[in-house]
Amino acid sequence: MTRTTTRLFDRKILLDAIAASFWKLDPRVQLRNPVMFAVYLGSILTTILWLHSLTATTGESSSFVLGVAIWLWFTVLFANFAEAIAEGHGKAQAASLKKSRTTVVARKLTGSAPGKHVQSEDVPATDLKIGDVVIVKAGETIPADGEVVEGVASVDESAITGESAPVVRESGGDRSSVTGGTRVISDWLVIQVRTLPGQSFLDRMIAMVEGAKRQKTPNEIALAILLAALTLIFLLVAATLLPYSIYSVQASGQGMAISLTVLVALFVCLAPTTIGALLSAIGIAGMNRLSQANVIAMSGRAVEAAGDVDVLLLDKTGTITLGNRQATRFIPASGTTERELAEAAHLASMADETAEGRSIAVLAKRQFGLRGRELERIQPHFVPFSARTRMSGVTLEGHEIRKGAAEAVETHVRSLGGFLPEDVRAAVQEIARSGGTPLVVSRDDLVLGVIELKDIVKGGIKERFAELRQMGIKTVMITGDNPLTAAAIAAEAGVDDFLAEATPEAKLSLIRDYQRGGRLVAMTGDGTNDAPALAQADVAVAMNSGTQAAKEAGNMVDLDSNPTKLIEIVNIGKQLLMTRGSLTTFSIANDVAKYFAILPAAFATTYPALKAFDLMRLSSPSSAILSAVIFNALVIIALVPLALKGVAYRPVGAAQLLRNNLLVYGVGGLGVPFIGIKVIDLLLSAVGLA
Repeated sequence: MTRTTTRLFDRKILLDAIAASFWKLDPRVQLRNPVMFAVYLGSILTTILWLHSLTATTGESSSFVLGVAIWLWFTVLFANFAEAIAEGHGKAQAASLKKSRTTVVARKLTGSAPGKHVQSEDVPATDLKIGDVVIVKAGETIPADGEVVEGVASVDESAITGESAPVVRESGGDRSSVTGGTRVISDWLVIQVRTLPGQSFLDRMIAMVEGAKRQKTPNEIALAILLAALTLIFLLVAATLLPYSIYSVQASGQGMAISLTVLVALFVCLAPTTIGALLSAIGIAGMNRLSQANVIAMSGRAVEAAGDVDVLLLDKTGTITLGNRQATRFIPASGTTERELAEAAHLASMADETAEGRSIAVLAKRQFGLRGRELERIQPHFVPFSARTRMSGVTLEGHEIRKGAAEAVETHVRSLGGFLPEDVRAAVQEIARSGGTPLVVSRDDLVLGVIELKDIVKGGIKERFAELRQMGIKTVMITGDNPLTAAAIAAEAGVDDFLAEATPEAKLSLIRDYQRGGRLVAMTGDGTNDAPALAQADVAVAMNSGTQAAKEAGNMVDLDSNPTKLIEIVNIGKQLLMTRGSLTTFSIANDVAKYFAILPAAFATTYPALKAFDLMRLSSPSSAILSAVIFNALVIIALVPLALKGVAYRPVGAAQLLRNNLLVYGVGGLGVPFIGIKVIDLLLSAVGLA
């Protein structure tokens, strides 16, 4: 799998982010982040105060005011830089997708129904409407998203998935959806347009990847409101300190009132500027990590919800098992030889192109040397599999040979006057209990025996489910198998629960039941019959190879069409939430530590006795304030890599995660400012700026 990835600080992204940091100084852009907008206004105010200090006598050094103003501007620019570099990674990924967008001329068909079109006209793809039918031949680009209504062809989807191997798209089934911008490389397809120009899946991918349509998630909005409220509180506190300081000086007749410059510095250092500066970058980076995993989220809400998911619904086939059941043995009924059963099973499977049907033919050939028959000589009438009858087979030389589910074959032979022998019934139950799938074979009213098909559970999947259980996530296997077979596979795979003989209605009902209990549910799907459940699930991952209905119902699309990707998506979602929580903890702990640096210094001129609370023994009040402001700006840049890469996530319980978070980012956040501010103070003293 080839994915578009870039280094964390790619040169071009870095240069673009530096430029974007300046144009993001637009007040309309700054207003979107209340915390940083307050710092932005503080930067303007201290700049004005510096200009005033050049022309008037004040109680402060103009170089001190200039130093505070410069570092407040740096604080704003660093916050802009963090957001810009996160956006830059998304734009780099979107650039490769944009290259695949070309001006396409569509061959629009006119006439009655598929297969009877006699005329066509060339029109620009931008003129197509929903419902139009187009034909695309080998070497041509598919002009719009749609459903295949006729034909079978190989399609190059590497522009979207990065996968060089072509995929087959055909009418009917779960492989009928095609994406505009992909290319037909063999045969032809007749496609009915499902989306308008500019609203294709590719267009939506580009917009989401580059962050153009990223909306803030509910948790992100809630945190932003909390940060804005804290900022307002600190602003009111800082505003009331000035008259209080003036009153204290006038009442005592000694000392000097606190200055506006110091008040602004105090406000900026005590406000939650660290997390305020990084909040947007964390959200954008979470979307980028998902797109690097070749998953496109249609909303940031879906990524965040993935981190809160506590129930995973997983299809058995292709997710828990390898997907292709294999015939492993023939179990004949009493009075029937194994070869006789194998011959009948072989005949019934001659027209069966499924992996299971081919495996029966392979087993018969390997055990008894049975080979293909001359079909023209025996003139068979093949009976294709039907979901209604749950059987398939062949009629030849006056005999009806059938293979299928035990209940279906039993009903069939009973209608002909036969019965299901007890030894066959026992074999069916034994296979089902062991996790296999039994197929009963009959000839006319006689049951010949059972074929055992085995689902192979994927290696390592049981360990993955154990990790999810440790994270507090319940896993539920969804399968069309009977309850006995489902129970055996569920036990072997290590899932917590299963839904057997699943129908679209049963899936939908199960999801609603969990949601009524306050659970957040994630599931994958690829077929039209999965669409109702995908629409209901909190996190719905549609396979790119699936139908248009499934992709429209889901809020994520897996470009690799790998059902196990759901587990990776949950990890990315949890990493996003952890990163936001960890950096919020660190930011608040930082603010607490900065109190001890800036408060004694800020009021040392008003209350000289407060100098005793200068625990760091800083060089001077002005050095303490300037050191705190510089540290406040530099810590934002220092945390940008962590915001972009995300906090390392391990599948452990919530209680342990909380303890680890408080220990590393809480205690660490308290200690780092003491060290950082003291080092900066020493450097300022060394160069004579203290």
